[in-house]
Amino acid sequence: MSEVIHDKLILQSPAKLNLFLHIVGRRPDGYHLLQSAFQLIDWCDTITLKRISENEIRHANPIPGVLPENDLVVRAASLLKDFCQIKAGVEIHLKKEIPMGAGLGGGSSDAATTLIGLNKLWGLDLDTNTLCKLGLQLGADVPFFIFGKNAFVEGIGEKMQEIGLDQCDFLVIFPKQGIPTIRIFQDPQLTRDHGQITMEGFLASPWSSLSNDCQAVAMRICPEVKQALNWISQAIPGSEPRMSGSGSSVFALLDPKIEREKLENLLQNLPKGWKGRVVRGLNKNPAYNLISSD
Repeated sequence: MSEVIHDKLILQSPAKLNLFLHIVGRRPDGYHLLQSAFQLIDWCDTITLKRISENEIRHANPIPGVLPENDLVVRAASLLKDFCQIKAGVEIHLKKEIPMGAGLGGGSSDAATTLIGLNKLWGLDLDTNTLCKLGLQLGADVPFFIFGKNAFVEGIGEKMQEIGLDQCDFLVIFPKQGIPTIRIFQDPQLTRDHGQITMEGFLASPWSSLSNDCQAVAMRICPEVKQALNWISQAIPGSEPRMSGSGSSVFALLDPKIEREKLENLLQNLPKGWKGRVVRGLNKNPAYNLISSD
């Protein structure tokens, strides 16, 4: 959902799940080559962009402990402003719901939503391809959220093909402890030579025994990941949970026969500090329709 009020935009910024994640190689510059399927979900942050008369970028409620130079919404706004060489200002308000360091793409999604929203608010009329190229400068997952549809992803995250996925519900658990992505990808024990699969092969059996190559490393350096996987396995037998992205969130596809009341009762009994939600898969980023056609 997006809402336009005169000189203000209110946008929903969704999280995503990596339905699987294979590391298939590494470029000479150190970036890892991957294959994955990205599923948008309705666990969202809310971003409000308000046009201001001052020629500046103002974050109304910066996240505690995050330096301005590391603040992805500020960086996204600055990048777009510089790229278009415009004198314009904005006040950004970010309501965080997606946990940080959870492997759900919250920061990347917020950066993408900021680019999409300011492209509209400032009347820049940049197309999806241009915004994706800008987004890649902010992070490998940012172009996906600008692309705005569920995708089979390759390369370092910049090669995307739209995929049609059945609308499903998932149980997602964040076990309090985040994991810095860089720590996972610098680990010497990370699998970096997984055999490649095809998009057609994935779509033929999207809920098969595909894996997350980051999961074993994450369980070793963050025991909470293993605890969360075990918690879901015990709470919902046969659910085959796995980790999303570089962690630490884990998820399981839900059988539609499971009663919603049972799931809510389960979530009431999460260990202290953990966060959990029953989420639904989305077909599109709610902000997608703000972008002009290519």
